[in-house]
Amino acid sequence: MIGKETVKRRLRGVVVGNLADKTARIRIERQMQHPLYKKVIRRHNSVQAHDAENTCRLGDTVVIEEIPRVSKTKSWRVIQVTGGEKS
Repeated sequence: MIGKETVKRRLRGVVVGNLADKTARIRIERQMQHPLYKKVIRRHNSVQAHDAENTCRLGDTVVIEEIPRVSKTKSWRVIQVTGGEKS
């Protein structure tokens, strides 16, 4: 397996909390189809991401990347802050 890189997952979400030092709480929304009724519904997850420079503000749209676990609850890192709320 030499020379083979693993593909890291990247997701887009909105910052919903940034009170802790170097940590941002990100809400990730996704759409899925209901298995029986076939209606499109929205689901969301919240994850904590490592933000080393404390650049995230509430309402910012960010891109996060999966990394090896930093702490008990953090296994994501903020890659890019696009600013502004998600439309």
